[in-house]
Amino acid sequence: MKLHDERRDYERAQLTRSILETDPFKQFESWFAAAKEATALPDPTAFTLATVSATGQPHQRVVLLKDFDTSGFIFYTNYDSQKGQDIAANPLVSMHFAWLPLEQQVRIEGRIEKIDRAASEAYFHSRPRSSQIGALASQQSQVIGSRSELEGVYHDLTERYEGEEVPMPENWGGYRIKPDYFEFWQGGKYRLHDRFGYHKNTAGTWFIERLQP
Repeated sequence: MKLHDERRDYERAQLTRSILETDPFKQFESWFAAAKEATALPDPTAFTLATVSATGQPHQRVVLLKDFDTSGFIFYTNYDSQKGQDIAANPLVSMHFAWLPLEQQVRIEGRIEKIDRAASEAYFHSRPRSSQIGALASQQSQVIGSRSELEGVYHDLTERYEGEEVPMPENWGGYRIKPDYFEFWQGGKYRLHDRFGYHKNTAGTWFIERLQP
């Protein structure tokens, strides 16, 4: 398989300083709205979350964005999962959106924290019942012998809570990523991509720099 011949040029759009929002959250909101409207993007809320363990081992996985505002970006998971263990040891994380049909990427870095339990419960009980039971059935990242064993737990819980509210697991809930850095990437002709980074200064004000591709 010869991968060195797999290439295409990027000519969809240009990103200039003059059209950037001064607030990175507003810039993200603009791009995110376009991503949601793009029919070629089936999962615009999907992003890669990068964490680092206590031993310095990086881990990545794709999770789904469930909410965002100027206080940060929220997703939900099992707190005892690999990502949860990494976060407990090191609260510095990175998130990455790859909206490749739009020739756009967004990288966000910051600190992560748990959201309050009441907010997690409100979201948990808004999910489809099957998803609630799935979260209760899965000991995320733990070894299991077979899929049938996992499905057996799921079906047992389905019967157990028939006609009752499914309890949110004690080790399940939301995280909020509070950014201190944004980077917006727009693919460019001749591989001269447009990249802009937003940094926060000591006064809490965002400043923008163009980066070389």
